Amino acid sequence: MAMESTTLEMFDEVQGGYVEGEMNVPKPQNRNSIGQPDFNTLDEPIRDTILRDLRAVGVKFAYVLIPKEKKTLLKEWDLWGPLLLCTFMAMILQGSDTADNTNDGGPEFAEVFVIVWVGSMVVTLNSKLLGGNISFFQSVCVLGYCLLPTTIALIVCRILLLLNQTNLLFFLRFAVSMMGFIWATYASMIFLGDSQKPNRKMLALYPIGLFYFIISWLVISHTSS
Repeated sequence: MAMESTTLEMFDEVQGGYVEGEMNVPKPQNRNSIGQPDFNTLDEPIRDTILRDLRAVGVKFAYVLIPKEKKTLLKEWDLWGPLLLCTFMAMILQGSDTADNTNDGGPEFAEVFVIVWVGSMVVTLNSKLLGGNISFFQSVCVLGYCLLPTTIALIVCRILLLLNQTNLLFFLRFAVSMMGFIWATYASMIFLGDSQKPNRKMLALYPIGLFYFIISWLVISHTSS
């Protein structure tokens, strides 16, 4: 940034002379840009905005699959990923039919939304009551993004249902669902573990594990043929 140097002269009544000095005053390149971000999303094309948000969601999904980086998922939280996962799971589970083919899938769609959003809010409330030092929406964001392993397990189970069902395939689907449950619980504790005091981590782990276990049980039970 250019610097404008101005000379200030001050009259000293006591000394009866002049005191000279220099003061550097920063000169902004654009007066209208003071305190403004580098770009304005209002002037950004909608396509670029959507692509940027999708890339951010994809990066957070990668953090869940390889849960090493803890800060970004908490610092740059959003609810787009949880909404996409919840909607996708609800749509997949909607295709479940009972033996008499009388189920239209409506209850499953609503059931997923109730369990995911109400369940994550209850788990978050429990974390806050235990003295967690993260915000409400940060916790909901982490719990929602960590549904990714369970969602992958759901996809695998639906693919296995295309085969002729045997006891081996049932145990395979059960194993896949449990792997998704364990990975989701592990990833969420990686991100949320530091928010709790060491002597209270187990108290926070139990409702998180119960939350993902219920969703995993919903996956294995609603993908039965």
